[in-house]
Amino acid sequence: MIEQLSIFNNIDTNIDTSEQEIIDLKMREVSGNDYNFLRKKENEPLPRSNRVINVVDLFSGCGGLSLGIKEACRTLGYGFRVPLAIDFDKNAYECYKHNFKESFAVNADIGELMSSELGSKVTEREKLLINQIGKVDFLVGGPPCQGHSDLNNSTRRNDPKNGLYLYMARAAELFSPTHIIIENVVGAIHDKNRVVQTVADYLSQLGYNVNMGIINLAKIGVPQSRKRLVLIASKVASLDINVESIEKRYSLDERNIKWAFEDLMGIKSNSIVDKVSTPSKDNRRRIDYLFENNLYELPNEERPPCHRDKKHSYKSIYGRLNWDNPSQTITSGFYSMCMGRYVHPSDRRTLTAHEAARVQFFPDFFDFSPIKTRSALATIIGNAVPMKLSYIISLELLKK
Repeated sequence: MIEQLSIFNNIDTNIDTSEQEIIDLKMREVSGNDYNFLRKKENEPLPRSNRVINVVDLFSGCGGLSLGIKEACRTLGYGFRVPLAIDFDKNAYECYKHNFKESFAVNADIGELMSSELGSKVTEREKLLINQIGKVDFLVGGPPCQGHSDLNNSTRRNDPKNGLYLYMARAAELFSPTHIIIENVVGAIHDKNRVVQTVADYLSQLGYNVNMGIINLAKIGVPQSRKRLVLIASKVASLDINVESIEKRYSLDERNIKWAFEDLMGIKSNSIVDKVSTPSKDNRRRIDYLFENNLYELPNEERPPCHRDKKHSYKSIYGRLNWDNPSQTITSGFYSMCMGRYVHPSDRRTLTAHEAARVQFFPDFFDFSPIKTRSALATIIGNAVPMKLSYIISLELLKK
């Protein structure tokens, strides 16, 4: 059970319960209708507004967290600006820069811009960064955190990626954002160096109200089984930032993959996002076996020897998706049936990038054209954060 770190969990007393419920019902879906939002072909500009929300996105990927906040701003009639987005991956950076014209995106190691040593003297480079960025409303990020393995070895315990989480606290120290959203895999809480708890404690010392918990994305309308560890921090003492409460207020009925991408059946497109992966000879035979026998699970005798009759935890691999169920968690392996349950429910193939992007809650207007290879495309889609997560959290923090 995740420890609830916030000492403040009260709902805003200026809004009565009935009004709160009405507001949430109107805003629970992006642009009022998630289904239509995912099928939008054009990224419409935000209306002009006197209030502009400034976002710093660290470890930005292709922009899932930023997109969620941008759409929350659209709902509330605010402007949106990104004075800094940074990612080490060149493809993710190119895709982010292409989709967020209002951003200042950087392709660099975050250590080149700031220190990870909390409480250390502000460097000259950090001073320049502070002056360049200015006022920050949201600091968001999904830092890689690899140190939560149960393997008891010094290599994994000392993995330098474990310390990347600390940059979120350092950025909070430097930029003093009003709100902070940090997301990660659920297992990050078990990091051997306790980086998640260290960051939460440090943010509390900086004067933030902090709360941490798990959000099941399937419960907020994302059509896949995916849970994320979420840390929310805010300087606004009157806000309810309880993670479980936010999930409950924005809950929706579970959605299946038919809802997500059945309309893409038979689509005619030469785009890389709609190209089908060619399976190996053995996997072609396995896919045919599933369809010819009307199966969704591949029998042991049809699996490779390493996945037969063993107590492995990857039961969904070599499986076929069912139209009536949510997808399993989308990863960078969605092109291959040996990486998970990624065989299309009706066609004898695995998922396309377009279908995987829909499951990851990327609307059709999100442009992946800067990415030129399927492997790079699979990586940035599989590593992305579904925008619905930051949409509901930022909406909750901004609407009051």
